[in-house]
Formats: sequence, structure tokens, C-alpha cells
Amino acid sequence: MASQDWLDKDFYKTLGTSKDVSDAELKKVYRKLARKYHPDSNPGDAAAEAKFKEISEAYSVLSDAEQRAEYDQVRAMGAGGARFTSGSHGGQGFEDVFGGMFGGGGGRSAGFGGGGQSYEDIFGMFGGGAPRGPQRGSDITASTTLDFETAAQGKTVTLDTPNGPVKMRIPAGVSDGQKIRAAGKGQKSPNGGPAGDLLLKVSVRPHPVFERDGLNLKLKLPVTFTEAALGATVEVPTLGGSVVKLKVQPGTPSGRVLRVKGRGVNSSKGTGDLLAEIQVVVPSHLSDEAKEALAAFRDLEPAENPREDLLARARG
Repeated sequence: MASQDWLDKDFYKTLGTSKDVSDAELKKVYRKLARKYHPDSNPGDAAAEAKFKEISEAYSVLSDAEQRAEYDQVRAMGAGGARFTSGSHGGQGFEDVFGGMFGGGGGRSAGFGGGGQSYEDIFGMFGGGAPRGPQRGSDITASTTLDFETAAQGKTVTLDTPNGPVKMRIPAGVSDGQKIRAAGKGQKSPNGGPAGDLLLKVSVRPHPVFERDGLNLKLKLPVTFTEAALGATVEVPTLGGSVVKLKVQPGTPSGRVLRVKGRGVNSSKGTGDLLAEIQVVVPSHLSDEAKEALAAFRDLEPAENPREDLLARARG
């Protein structure tokens, strides 16, 4: 960049620093801004790309002692003062360094200025150029499908990955669509750094009886009319095949939920309950004797209209 252009640009203002900013503070400020506006962090954002050019241009001058002194002299002289070119000190302009990236200049990869910071130094922090030190391996993704019971109880599965078979423990209570991270199970580092992670997405097959509600298990529990009306003790299945006995109180309506403590999903986050929703089953076939008995009951049952409240609320 020709120094005659410096009169129109306030590099200190661009970086948000004072004129007496130290080299260490200048570098700290630049790195923060560069991370924020770098094109890799803002794909397709022309404004961010332009801002990145501005802050990098400012830093390329101010980080070089000779160019900074020359810039300060030019700015102090004002429009009528002498004008210099940065090339007189062997330094390279902003357009030279970034031209290859953004479509202008010669695209050379020399330093920003004589003895200044190199292209690789600046871009190393963004994962480009020449990285410093061991690099972390890449993450890899995988997926697996579990049956409902296995997902609730947990399991160790073997997954095929680019690095070969990997065993991974799936914790009890994993839900459909959940992602599990296994640290260090991903790609190995190319130069002695830590391995990446394995990201596993779990799909869970539905169960014919149970549904998940957090750590609770839900099911529909059919009971007969007489069991609901007179009360009964009924058997309820649990996940895994065993049964528990549940007391249905007399007069229990359809839709009431009865709770069996501690028979839900048992995980590191706690233990859920089994929630049984009552469904009163009306018999579809009645013998003549049963019909006569129900007709007799109808003559004896309380004269209540179960729809009275519904009709009243509908009328407003």
C-alpha cells in the first residue's frame, strides 16, 4: 500500500486503540478483531470481509516499527506534508499479501513489512497457513439404532469407524435423536496431537406398549367396566417383562393416571415412574343374561347426567 493513502486512514481508530498503544496490546486487539471478522467465521458476509481487510491493513502497518513511525510522521504532517512509500523500507503492502485471497494485487506470501509478522503467523490461529504445534484430530460421526428396552437400560455397542471398530458405552435412558460424544474416539492427530471425538446419533425404535416421558414410562391400561366401577387389583406389565399389581379404586374413570413408583427408566440422572392411564373397556358382546343385568342396573343407578356440565359450558 502506498503511504500517500495513509493520510485518509486512521489505523488507530480502525483498531480502536490509542496512539501510544504498546506492541503487546496492539497484537491482542488485532487477534480479537481478526477472529471476529475473519471470512471463515463469516462466510458470504461482504461487510465482515471488508472489515477484516481494514483491520489487517491497519495492523500490518502499526505492527512494524519503521512503518508505524513513518505512518505517524505522515499523519502528523497532514495533507501538505511529504509523502512516502512503504516500499522504501522493503515492507510489503496490504494488497500484496491479501490480493491472492480477495482477487487483487500480486498474491505474494511474504511478510507484512520488513521484519513484521508473516502470513503464516497471522493465519495460523484460524487453522490456515502453517499450524503451530500438534494438531487435534478431526471429529467423526456415526449413528446406531437401538430397541426401546436397550435404550432405556443402556448398552455397549461396537461401531465401524474409519479407524476400525470402536466400542462405545451408551448410557441408560438415552432418547431418540440424542447425540453422544466419546472423547478421543475420533480421527488420530497427524502430528502427535490429541485425537478427535466420536459423535454418535442414537435412534430408538418405538415400543408396542410403552412410551417415554423423560425418565417416566407411560402405558394405556385397559380395565373392565365392573373393575372401574367396583374397584379391583390388576396386573400391570413393566419394561423387561415382569408384572406389578396395581389397585384401581372404585369409581375410577377413563383417563385417570395411576403411578407405580420407581418402575420407570433407571439412569444416572435418577429413576422415573410407571404411569398407567386407565381406559375403561365397554364389552362389545353381551349375553342375554348380561343385558338383563345391565338393564336392571340402569333402573337402579343414580339419576345423573354425565353430560350436564359439558352442555352447560357449551352454552356459556
